[in-house]
Amino acid sequence: MRKENEGLVHDYLICSDSMECPLCGKTHEVELRRRKAKTIVKKEIVEYEEEYYRCENCNDEENEFVTAKLNKKNLLNARNAYRRAKQLLTSDEIVAIREQYGLSQLDLALLLDWGEVTISRYESKAIQDEAYDNILRSIKKDPLLAYEYLEKNKAKFSREKYDLIKKSIDENLDEYGKEYLSRKLLESNYVRYSDPSDMNGYKILSIDVLECVISYFAKRVSNLYKVKLMKMLWYADALCYKRYGYAITGLVYQHYDMGALPIGHRAIMDLNNVKVVSEDGYDYTKYHVLPNETLNLSVISAEELDILDQVIKQFKDVIAQDIVDYMHEEEAYSLTNYGEVIPFSLAKKIRDFQQ
Repeated sequence: MRKENEGLVHDYLICSDSMECPLCGKTHEVELRRRKAKTIVKKEIVEYEEEYYRCENCNDEENEFVTAKLNKKNLLNARNAYRRAKQLLTSDEIVAIREQYGLSQLDLALLLDWGEVTISRYESKAIQDEAYDNILRSIKKDPLLAYEYLEKNKAKFSREKYDLIKKSIDENLDEYGKEYLSRKLLESNYVRYSDPSDMNGYKILSIDVLECVISYFAKRVSNLYKVKLMKMLWYADALCYKRYGYAITGLVYQHYDMGALPIGHRAIMDLNNVKVVSEDGYDYTKYHVLPNETLNLSVISAEELDILDQVIKQFKDVIAQDIVDYMHEEEAYSLTNYGEVIPFSLAKKIRDFQQ
């Protein structure tokens, strides 16, 4: 091993390789060596580490050569030396960013809406300008920004590829980032319902309230699963609207075979503050909802808590199919068609709960 001060040596042996030497034409051990060298990159002189082979059978004037592979490596070393001097990401650092998110060169190019071979060129020969470098540094530091690029350019990916990239981005998020991302996913489903209306019960979607309602139900209803939860959410919003003229959560519900189903129901189950355990059923996956003790119930008013308690009393001991059948008899369901939004004006006609 070289001693520490040997880093000052300008030309030293790395190893010896047996090959057919292009200089003397014989197969023998040739030295692979490394030295400091200078070259011009973008009209500037840079110093870098150059590797070359030396043949001991030749005279000192003509005893050096490089292979095509070694020449490519030397060029990359020179360009990386220029990048370091200009405080740009090196090719290895760009590779690390790509691998951080499990992306191919093409994936990263599409994610950022760049040319398909842009990343390939940056990792091999081209030098990125400062603007492109800043974007790469930004997604390295901020997975949420990487997610925003993914959403902006999602049409460029298959559903399977989109899901894989999103999963990889999720793995790079801290708890704050995961909650932010899950909220953004749900909010994107409600862009059309950003104003109070009959569709949302004159209540703009409140994810804070929604998360607390779900946790409140889960704490007081044993074995609460997704299907039953979705119906209880509708009844809570509908009953509150019937009594006070506004819904609790701001969810918008559609007519489906299993009763009322909120828009973005999958995103609801993905909320980071909604605690869900997936359980394999006979022929499908069940989603067991659990309470989240960290949530602050102060976002729910006393009147709203009373509504939730009435819904719990009515449905806590019934199975999901029973609550579905019960909902099928509501005029709000029978007067709407499959896939239609169930307006809250129809909630005025829901049946009274048993006392």
